[in-house]
Order: sequence, then structure tokens, then C-alpha cells
Amino acid sequence: MLEDVTSSVVRVALKGLAQRQRVIADNIANIETPRFLAGRVQFEDALRTAVETGTSPREVAPEVARSLEPTRENGNNVNLDHETLSHMDTTLRYQTMLKALDSKYGMLRSVIRGGA
Repeated sequence: MLEDVTSSVVRVALKGLAQRQRVIADNIANIETPRFLAGRVQFEDALRTAVETGTSPREVAPEVARSLEPTRENGNNVNLDHETLSHMDTTLRYQTMLKALDSKYGMLRSVIRGGA
């Protein structure tokens, strides 16, 4: 399998975005759970640093941390508006990464076929 920096970055981004979608779903599912703290997934800064420093993007793993945002009376801090917007943003980013990967493979197919 051909593995270049671009493909590695896109794959790591897809992995991180998929993890974020799972965490968002978990947050929404627990919106009424007392003392539940919303999860947040971070990977973009680590991925950017890996690319800038020339280290392998494949070493980057998404990190899940609990939100430190203020809580409601029951100790829960899930905000449905925030989760909904985050879900839409993450979905659009995921689709963009899939299109980038598809374009990359489309170019490779074209080269293999001789540009026809």
C-alpha cells in the first residue's frame, strides 16, 4: 500500500473525526446523567505539529478529555447546542477528508492507467 504524508494525515484526521463523532454521541446520550462531564476530542494540534516537524503523522492519536465547562445543578455540563454544532462541523470535516482521500486515489488510478 502506498503511504505518503498526505495519505497519513488524511487517515489520522478521519480516525480523529470518527472518535469525535462517537464522543459527541456519548455526550448527547448522557445529557441527563447527573455528574456526567462532556468529552472533547483533540488531535488537530498534534497532527499539525507532526507535519511541521517532519515526524510521522501515524504516531498521532486522538485524545479524549473531559470538558471543564461549567455544570448545571446536577453536575452535568453537556450543552445540546454545542454538541449539535460540533456534530455538524465534524460531519462536514469528515466528508471533506473522504473526498480528499478519494481524489488522491483517483489521481493514482489515472496515473496507473496511463492518464487516460
